[in-house]
Amino acid sequence: MKKFDIPIYYRSPVISVVKNARKVTDPRKKDYTPSVLDFGPVKFLIARHFGFCYGVENAIEIAYRSLEQNPGKRIFLLSEMIHNPSVNADLFARGVRFIREHNGKQLIRWEDLNLDDIVIVPAFGTTLEIQKLLAGRGINPYKYDTTCPFVQKVWNRADSLGKKCYTIIVHGKYNHEETIATFSHSKQNSPTLIIRNIEETEYLCGIISGKIPAEEFYKYFEGKFSNGFDVNTDLNSLGVVNQTTMLATETQAIADLIKSTLANKYCEENLKEHYADTSDTLCYATYDNQQATTGLLNTSGDFAIVVGGYNSSNTSHIVELCEEKLPVYFISGADKIISPEEIKHYNIHTSSEVSSKHWLDFNSSEPLEIVLTSGASCPDAILDEVLQKIVSFFPEAKSVEEALEPFKTESLI
Repeated sequence: MKKFDIPIYYRSPVISVVKNARKVTDPRKKDYTPSVLDFGPVKFLIARHFGFCYGVENAIEIAYRSLEQNPGKRIFLLSEMIHNPSVNADLFARGVRFIREHNGKQLIRWEDLNLDDIVIVPAFGTTLEIQKLLAGRGINPYKYDTTCPFVQKVWNRADSLGKKCYTIIVHGKYNHEETIATFSHSKQNSPTLIIRNIEETEYLCGIISGKIPAEEFYKYFEGKFSNGFDVNTDLNSLGVVNQTTMLATETQAIADLIKSTLANKYCEENLKEHYADTSDTLCYATYDNQQATTGLLNTSGDFAIVVGGYNSSNTSHIVELCEEKLPVYFISGADKIISPEEIKHYNIHTSSEVSSKHWLDFNSSEPLEIVLTSGASCPDAILDEVLQKIVSFFPEAKSVEEALEPFKTESLI
């Protein structure tokens, strides 16, 4: 796989050793059991796969290259490069300005841009409408386009299905930049509908099967389907694609439910005319992260720490998985660890940061076991900071060098 040139300060002297050792002992990632970094009184159960994915590293490389290649020019990002506050803050400190917030709020007017400006398209991609708008102002929207290749793969799949007269179902979050971009591209060649979860899919299947009146479609899915969508004809042949950061298992469950509904309606022998298999659009990194999280949950950890941007979709899904078994502290960085007595963390259900007291247990005779992972847009260096801050609360803990020794040995095998 391609090696990307990203700033050295995003690299990690601790986590990288663990990752490199696992690459040597398990190069095909068939073993999703976590790595154990043992400091004595505290152990970290570290996910087999986490952190920067191909698309994120590609985006970061292009963004920093644009800074190097364009001294003195104004450089803009359409929105956040990726959903990680430290990466976006560093780009901002280097002079990059954001045209919009991740929620779509306009920060810089389009008419204030000129043909000498550099505009970077983020990893989520952008809409055809914005590409046309930029081109109209003399700005090449493809020169510094960091759209993830796996997002583009989804667009290409939707395009090919649309040309075969399939309607596209997009499993995604309606207000997420990637889903908005995918919807924009998909609707050019095919009727398109955005589905958020299995509950909405069940409602849709009720309409397909005739259990729910067809006219209810327009009210229930208001604002989530393409112009001219005809519920009487556009639900006959379907293909499911997804926002690449959604839960892979949920996307598969949605596709399976739609497939079985169409099979019941049109008979199994006619299914190929009504259902397109799109399982090849699932992002490998999202899948690996989620499988590695499942591997973490087969351990005996006391609680989990998940690190990443609070508006990161893939990170929030890792939190959801961890919550099925463990108490979870979702933090954006080591600064959220105030002391052994207090930690500030994000509650994904209330969309708010909360504070928990006495989160570290020093009274147990057994070593504390902490599950540790991060989202695909979180630099490993931030996990280093989190890990080392926690270790600093244990005076009897081994040094980092001692804890890493088994992994250095493994990497030489």
